[in-house]
Amino acid sequence: MTEMRDVRHGLSLCAYELRKATEAAARVSAARVSAGPLAGGNDAALAALLAELDAQGLDAKLLDGSARRLGDPKRLPVWDVLADPCEGAACLTQGSTNAMACLAVTPAGSLFDPGPAFYMEKLVAPPQAAGHLDPTAPVEDRLSILARCLGKSVAELTIFILEKPRHRDLIERIEACGAQALQYPAGDVAGAVLAAMPDSGIDALMGTGGIAEGLLAACAARVMGGCFLARLDPQLTTERRAVSEAGLNTHQWMDLDHLVKADEIAFCATGIASGLLLDGVERQGGAWKTQTLMVGGGAGMRQMLTSWHVDGGTR
Repeated sequence: MTEMRDVRHGLSLCAYELRKATEAAARVSAARVSAGPLAGGNDAALAALLAELDAQGLDAKLLDGSARRLGDPKRLPVWDVLADPCEGAACLTQGSTNAMACLAVTPAGSLFDPGPAFYMEKLVAPPQAAGHLDPTAPVEDRLSILARCLGKSVAELTIFILEKPRHRDLIERIEACGAQALQYPAGDVAGAVLAAMPDSGIDALMGTGGIAEGLLAACAARVMGGCFLARLDPQLTTERRAVSEAGLNTHQWMDLDHLVKADEIAFCATGIASGLLLDGVERQGGAWKTQTLMVGGGAGMRQMLTSWHVDGGTR
């Protein structure tokens, strides 16, 4: 296990400590799954996540629009925290997979500020494709180049894509090339992390999803050396108007140097429901079993940790 380092005064990031926050959120969400739709579940999971970060004394600001302050409010925050305590909530209510609690911690001010935008188009692939993919090229050309980078045929490629009406044409074109379009109703953080991870079984993520989810995955991709390209892609009329009035460019494709302007990053994700990336929370006797992916923050490129939680503790 990696050496534990103190995060209380912003001296360094320790994914091994930070992962306790996503584990707490995942356990709260999992406990509510059997009760049906998670009415209020996200709020309870977020409260559990933030309570753990508060207990660690993380000197940070939460990037959720509330500007909630963690740590000493009299000082400038050292870190920014981007968190989703129940990413892929639709997967939980539909009985599907890939739901997880996740967070990323970066130096304050280092993440791209999307302003009033909520959606972005993403192209994510393993490190072998970094610097080779042109996101403005036709889908067919992107698949062909990706296949060459990975030493595969196009027919061997698996592309993660959200199952949304806006992606019908994209899915048809992917499948017309002979590649597999792996569709899920939600959970594109897991899809993007897998796409950026070498030899994960997911060769790329394509399509439009949430910006917060994109930035979470971009943090993990930066540490792992993956290819991550994105552009603002507003979906709602009100969003398009706000983005236009803010003077934001919806045509410019941004790389990781634009999206995450720092190398000191910690990303943690704990499975809620079992999926492609993580096992979900399980009740085993008197304990809750969790599985967490840690990237950066002293955990290196990536580490998986299985924990058992008894009476509020961990073993």
